[in-house]
Order: sequence, then C-alpha cells, then structure tokens
Amino acid sequence: MASRIGVSKLGSLGAKNSALFLCDMQEKFRQTIKYFNEIVSVSNRLLRASKILEIPVVVTEQYPKGLGPTVKELGIQDYEIKPFPKTVFSMCLPEVEESLKKLNPDINTIILCGVETHACIQQTTLQYLEKGYNVHVVVDACSSRSLVDRMYAFNRLQQCGAFLSTSEGIILELLKGSHHPRFKEVQKIIMESAPDSGLLEHKL
Repeated sequence: MASRIGVSKLGSLGAKNSALFLCDMQEKFRQTIKYFNEIVSVSNRLLRASKILEIPVVVTEQYPKGLGPTVKELGIQDYEIKPFPKTVFSMCLPEVEESLKKLNPDINTIILCGVETHACIQQTTLQYLEKGYNVHVVVDACSSRSLVDRMYAFNRLQQCGAFLSTSEGIILELLKGSHHPRFKEVQKIIMESAPDSGLLEHKL
C-alpha cells in the first residue's frame, strides 16, 4: 500500500497530525493484566499531555457489558471522552475512522496504549500500518496477561514497521523543545518519572 501523504519513514511525531489511542483499559482486566495499574498511570500521563497539546484522543472498550467500563484512574471522564464499544480486537473500526476524519483529516500517526499487547494492540497496529499510518506503540503503556506474549508482540510489531517508543520520549518529541508555548504545563506531567512497568526485567 502506498504511504500516506506526510508520513515519515523516521516516524517523526507532530501534535498537528497525531492521535492518541487508548485501548480497552477496563475493570475486568485489573486483576489479570501484568502491571495494569502502572500501564493506566502512564496512559493517563499521555492523555493529559495530549489534551494540553490539543491532540485527538480515541478510547475503546472491549465488550463493556461483560468486561466493565474503562477504569476511572485513566481519567477519560475528566474530558468527557466517550469510548467506542467493540467486539473485534482491533481499534480500527469504521466509526473510529469516521471520528478521526471529523477531528482532524490530516492525522497520519497513531500513538497507541492499552491492552492486550499481543491481541488488540497488535491487531490495531497491523491494520493501521496497512493503511499507511505511522504507529508508535508506547511500550511502557501496553501490557498483557503474559509477559512472554507482551514482549514477543513488541518484537513482531517492530519487525512489521511500528515504532516502539516510551511515554516520556513521545511527550518530549511532541513538544520539540522548551520554546513550545505550553511547555511548562506539560513539563509538570513528566517532572516525576513514569512508574516501572516491568520492561527492564525482560529482553526482546
């Protein structure tokens, strides 16, 4: 498939053409996903930074009737964000596509957080790569029930052309530098380091 206009092979991030995707961080996953609380905390940092930088945010919930709502700690209620319900694994839904077009037709980069890495994150990434988007998988904001599934999913996604990024690296690249007019607001979010989400204990 031909690349989308403006998509960089280097995966350059810009606030004007990026969207934050928050995948299925729901109540029923709280007890089974490794480092779930830390994943939610890191995702909340990205959510807050995205709202300051006016980056569109998409949230999904997998079968919410059975798996419950998005956890309150993520903070989507603070911004009146309505999740898209789904029963397929990928976030690449027709209604999400339509929403993106309305929010910003120039979006060519997806910043992706959530669960599970080897299922919904992986399938979302592959679909958006096929559509010609840059996809940044936020490694300290994605997890699975199994750390083996998590790490090998990262490995496959990198091989397929996704960019593996950290939350702080993404936030700083979106800002570009201290000259950004909202730098001080975003800086407050990252003054304290992101919580440990188990990445350094395991190698790809």
